Amino acid sequence: MASKLFDFSNIKGDFTGGLVAGVVALPLALAFGVQSGLGATAGLYGAIMVGIFAALFGGTQTQASGPTGPMTVVAAALVAAAIEITGSLEAAMGIILLSFLFGGLLQIVFGLINIAGYVKYFPYSVVSGFMSGVGLIIIILQLFPFAGLTSAKSTISVIQDFPRLFNDFNVYALALGALTIVIYYVFPLITKAIPSALVALVVAALAGYLLGWDVPIIGEIPSGIPNLQIGTMFSNIVPESYPIIIEYAAVLAVLGSIDSLLTSVIADNMTKTKHNSNRELIGQGIGNMLAAIFGGIPGAGATKGTVVNINGGGKTRLSGIIHGLFLLAVLFGLGSLAAYIPLSVLAGLLIPIGFKIIDIKGLKHLFRVPKADAVVLILVLLVTTFGSLIQAVGIGVALASILFMKKASDLGEKGIISEKMESLEDEKPWQDELPFYNSFKDQILIKHLNGPLFFGFTAHLKTQIALIDPKIKVLIIRMDKVPLIDQSGLYALEDIVFDLEKRGVQVLFVNLQEQPLDKLKSIDIIADLVAEEHLFKNISDAFAYIKAKFKKGEDI
Repeated sequence: MASKLFDFSNIKGDFTGGLVAGVVALPLALAFGVQSGLGATAGLYGAIMVGIFAALFGGTQTQASGPTGPMTVVAAALVAAAIEITGSLEAAMGIILLSFLFGGLLQIVFGLINIAGYVKYFPYSVVSGFMSGVGLIIIILQLFPFAGLTSAKSTISVIQDFPRLFNDFNVYALALGALTIVIYYVFPLITKAIPSALVALVVAALAGYLLGWDVPIIGEIPSGIPNLQIGTMFSNIVPESYPIIIEYAAVLAVLGSIDSLLTSVIADNMTKTKHNSNRELIGQGIGNMLAAIFGGIPGAGATKGTVVNINGGGKTRLSGIIHGLFLLAVLFGLGSLAAYIPLSVLAGLLIPIGFKIIDIKGLKHLFRVPKADAVVLILVLLVTTFGSLIQAVGIGVALASILFMKKASDLGEKGIISEKMESLEDEKPWQDELPFYNSFKDQILIKHLNGPLFFGFTAHLKTQIALIDPKIKVLIIRMDKVPLIDQSGLYALEDIVFDLEKRGVQVLFVNLQEQPLDKLKSIDIIADLVAEEHLFKNISDAFAYIKAKFKKGEDI
């Protein structure tokens, strides 16, 4: 076990990848700390604790963890709710840190009871609406700091306070914020060797300092090892605070788990490895509990940090640990310098991140996907942005399930839906396939889909397709008995076709029914990914096409 935990065989690549990931994480940790309402120090503490201990105990070798946009939005909502109960941030710290602690503890429980196996059943429309709502929250809440003004804690209050934004803005703060955004987007066009977020932070902060502009700044950042907050954690805990602690702990645990596991999947795709989902949740939970104990904000697997870690050469968990140790070194050495960073510069970093979190793909296809999915996406987006985060997810999942069941029931009454969903694991050729299958079974794979292709089945389908033999040249997907496909199903097929095409496997569709055909065309899967000539009305036509290509020795 020890050899696997500390694998030094790739120490050079792990050091480089971890260092680059740490450099990327630094400005974001400071910005997310300020966004949370607890200050830049809390962001740095959280990045250190989650970064080191999630890497040490987690189940994804190359994961770089720390504060993320979605987790910070929930933390900020918790801070606002706790202050409303207690009257001040100091009095609210017990509620806040205890919620963070229980959130981490719940993640450990999730890992122990294999809750990761159920995360895959979240409908795409719910995840898309939630993430887009989180992106909007980040943008809206940073508008006032971007203009050098103090901001309200809720999106509705910010919108109601809009007149002040235009009357009282600080022109110097606006200039520094704008400079930050310009550098953030333009610098990668010059070189990607240095993270643009770090360049934007340093250049804009130096400009403000050297020019002597009067703008709000971060202020003093303590250096050295942070103090334990166990005493604070249990102060001012009154019966009225229990519902908030339980609610936000649950939200942080669920969201942190989803956020981390999505990043783990991205890491798997890049490294061609397989993460351990349950262990990953346990590692994230340990990291978040320690972050709470030291007064830091919670975090999750950070996609950007993980990607740069892998691209920088990171291959083992040492890279993630080094990423966290780099931030610890910054805490000891550069805290006094970070105090002079303008808040408008941090806002200039967070606003582009907010736009990146918004699911442009899902919104772009809003009028092309099934109406039920579009309704769920918009509803979840609005409730997330202007209401409760936990209610948004709950309402979205419930509504998506009800609408799907209603549609499936309507189709069932028409006799369109089969009585059962066939397994993809023990699939046997149908009678009309046997002669062809027996001749080409080493090169051709035929999959039968039977029943609606919806969010409850897509993860299983993608898993099965990913396991196909590398020798296979053609995958035939028979859609004879698929009367309905939802947004999750559409994007699952898109991912499947895209991944298989990269592996040199040609995908053919047979007997697409009206609704699936219409939806696949509406988002350009048919045309951009699958040519019209690869659609067949019956299996015989598909076989004839393949035989002709094989006979000529052509690629299909």
